[in-house]
Amino acid sequence: MEVSHKELKRVDLLAVSGRVDSSTAPELEATLRGIIDSGRFRIVLDVADLEYTSSAGLRVLVSTLKNCKRYNRGDLRLANVPENINNVLEMAGLDVLFKTYPSAAEAVGSF
Repeated sequence: MEVSHKELKRVDLLAVSGRVDSSTAPELEATLRGIIDSGRFRIVLDVADLEYTSSAGLRVLVSTLKNCKRYNRGDLRLANVPENINNVLEMAGLDVLFKTYPSAAEAVGSF
């Protein structure tokens, strides 16, 4: 798994590629927690190159979403969601929790 982070004026944009599973999810969680701990709560995850996510990856997404939305501070939005990842979100019933956008630019602009 590779994560690249770009801090924009009002939003943090992360591009996640590879596989998120039980061995790589803690790294993703630490990155997202660092952003939230620095006081930034508007996050866009560009998952165009994400090949696979396990339940551990889904747990990271849900816990980050909860932390971002706490006290109406922000949101976690997904961009460029591949069909296989979208299917996983739908099967887990999480597709209704996350706002998804066809491009990172649209997701960033939605804030």
